Amino acid sequence: MKSIEFPDRSQWKGLLERPALSNAGLYDTVKAILDQVRDGGDTAIYQLEKKFDKAELTSLQVEDNMFTEAEKLIPEELKSAIRAAAGNIAKFHKSQIPSLQKVETTEGVVCWQKAVPIQKVGLYIPGGSAPLFSTVLMLAIPAVTAGCNEIILCTPPDKEGKINPAILFAAKTAGVSRIFKIGGSQAIAAMAYGTESVPKVSKIFGPGNSYVTAAKQLVSLKDVAIDMPAGPSEVAVIADDTADASFIAADLLSQAEHGPDSQVMLLTTSARILSEVQAEVTRQTALLPRQQIAGRALDNSRLVLLKDMDEVMDLANGYAPEHLIIHAANAGILAEQVVNAGSVFIGEWSPESAGDYASGTNHTLPTSGYAKAYSGVNIDSFIKKITFQQLSREGLGKLGPIVETMAAGESLDAHKNAVSIRLARK
Repeated sequence: MKSIEFPDRSQWKGLLERPALSNAGLYDTVKAILDQVRDGGDTAIYQLEKKFDKAELTSLQVEDNMFTEAEKLIPEELKSAIRAAAGNIAKFHKSQIPSLQKVETTEGVVCWQKAVPIQKVGLYIPGGSAPLFSTVLMLAIPAVTAGCNEIILCTPPDKEGKINPAILFAAKTAGVSRIFKIGGSQAIAAMAYGTESVPKVSKIFGPGNSYVTAAKQLVSLKDVAIDMPAGPSEVAVIADDTADASFIAADLLSQAEHGPDSQVMLLTTSARILSEVQAEVTRQTALLPRQQIAGRALDNSRLVLLKDMDEVMDLANGYAPEHLIIHAANAGILAEQVVNAGSVFIGEWSPESAGDYASGTNHTLPTSGYAKAYSGVNIDSFIKKITFQQLSREGLGKLGPIVETMAAGESLDAHKNAVSIRLARK
């Protein structure tokens, strides 16, 4: 990791840059896949699965017996852990369900807002070297809690056409309606456009590689909503002189092992902590099975020494990290100063891994600085809010002249007349 000491504020912009990814030809490639699925339906999906996932499929939907088989393959300890995590995630997200409040804005004029679940949602779960069964829980449980009628899930099969058993068990535990053996951009296309087997959904959720991300961006232009812009995983750690260097190094590496394009940052006021963390990162990296992946991510990463906590908080909020961990004596006070972050972990006993799996908060979070404007996935992600208003004759009598005046001011005479014709009625 690169160390930077006491950078001038004029250098901060460079410090906050994420790894630059080459997207040359990416969108053209993805658009061709989207068009192929939109025009060819299931036939195109079979062809693309053979090409990209090396799977010769005879059906796209996961059969019921595969869930039973998957449950037998999973150790009881893991099943218990998944159930416990599911309970915490459900408990936290149930607390977010909005309540209905009616407001009388003017005498005789009553307004209210009703939360209505999105009827059909699609979830994408990556496969690859680290099948993210935890993300199944993070997406499906809020969808079920919100009351979505149909929840479908796409995830890539292996060469034998099978799905990771933990993904299947998590999906069944969470309440997913149907699962399809489809990966990559073709999965996003299937959910966005619909095929003979896969229903078209109204909103797509879930992480993925650059091809999945590009596909989500393209289909969101006119065909379907998506959860948020997404990029490589990232964490920033804030530390003072009281922090434990081994804890910090472990937190940094927990994100670095996600992928070579991940980024981790340490922001500290202690030269000693910076030096100790650098040494501890080297020591712990050598012990990781995914050390090559983590090592490449560390090439994108930085250790930054700053003069005081005011600078630390300014730089952290400017970075707007997906995950922010605060290792400091006054961690709770510093947490109150956070305005840009996906999820915040307060104190030395709050590792980011807890939020990734089982504390109850959602781990599907904005990256690449989008935490300045986006929230992570929550109940609101799966609902839409419809406003209602009901006016009595007396209410329109009080409000009508205001509306007439404003409509006339905008030269919208038909708007004014919709009120005037009622007020003239005896």
